[in-house]
Amino acid sequence: MNPAKRAFDLFSSIGLLIVLSPLILVVALAILVLDGRPIFFVSERMKSVHQGFWLIRFRTMKLDGDDLAATGGYKRHRVTRLGRILRRTRIDEIPEVLNVIKGDMSLVGPRPPLRRYVELYPDTYDQVLTCRPGVTGLASIYFHAHEAYLLRNTGDPEANIAMQASWSWRSRGNRSTEDMLR
Repeated sequence: MNPAKRAFDLFSSIGLLIVLSPLILVVALAILVLDGRPIFFVSERMKSVHQGFWLIRFRTMKLDGDDLAATGGYKRHRVTRLGRILRRTRIDEIPEVLNVIKGDMSLVGPRPPLRRYVELYPDTYDQVLTCRPGVTGLASIYFHAHEAYLLRNTGDPEANIAMQASWSWRSRGNRSTEDMLR
C-alpha cells in the first residue's frame, strides 16, 4: 500500500473513531439491551489470496449456532429490528475502522471477500485483491440501495455457489464432484 494512502487511512480512521465513539457506545449498549450478547459480529475475510483477517461489525442478526455463512436474502428473517436500522444507515460497519487502524483494510477499496469465495475463484480474487480491501468502494455505494432487490430471489447463495462449482468441475472433464466437495 502506498505510504501516503496508509497515512490518510490511519489518521482519518483515528479521527473517525474519536468523533464516533459516543455513537459506538450508544449502539453497543442498544444491542446489548435489545438483542443481548455478542455485540460484535466477527468474520474471517481475505486481504490477499493467501492472507485472512478478522472483520469486525456490529451484530445485526439473531444468533444461529449452525449458520456461519455469509448473509443472503433468504436470511432476512434473522435480522433484528435494530439490525435493520443499523444496516440501512450502515452504522453496523463503523467498527471496521478498527480493521483500518490495524492495517487489514483501507477506507476505500473492494469489499473483503470470504475465504470460500477466494478459494473457489482464485484467479479472479488474485486480481481483485491487488488493492487492499476497503470499508467502502464503488460497488458498495452503487448497489447498497439495490441490495434488497438483488437478493430478493437468490435463495441460498451457498447452494448456488456449490452448484456453480460443481458445473465448473464437470465442465473441465472430471467425472465426480465428490472430490471437490471434500
